[in-house]
Amino acid sequence: MSDQNELRIEEFFAGRTRAHGLVEDRFSRVRRTFVVEIEGRDDGDVFVLEESFRFNDGEVSSRTWRVRRTGPHAYEGTAADVVGVARGDASGNTLRWAYRLRLPIGGREVVVGFDDRMYLGADGTMLNIARMHKWGVTLGRVTIAFSRASGPDRAAA
Repeated sequence: MSDQNELRIEEFFAGRTRAHGLVEDRFSRVRRTFVVEIEGRDDGDVFVLEESFRFNDGEVSSRTWRVRRTGPHAYEGTAADVVGVARGDASGNTLRWAYRLRLPIGGREVVVGFDDRMYLGADGTMLNIARMHKWGVTLGRVTIAFSRASGPDRAAA
């Protein structure tokens, strides 16, 4: 990585990353927990993040992000379940990532806004705290702790 205090998506997520997370409702009650395996790679002028989620209730899902650096501290990203374009602004060890996501809720699809704040620690781990909202009302929060993989898979990236 570059400066240990500078968060760059394409450097932090290169190769394999594993994360553990939880989903809280608006009353701070934990509703679900999950593990996500992430594989990141350069693909020309975009960085591809393939995420595989395993939830404690047995649900399995995946998402593929295509992220592009649009300026010294700016990113844009797309994914099949993202409405429009996600936008990110980095400053030092922090990244704000905002997007709208289609989520299956109660047998239908609902578009929910996400406002993610990612914080890179000096030890190389990253914490992501995401506020979920709709029409300005907070619906809940997702907290994820990322750990970069080490070993041959990381070195090959």
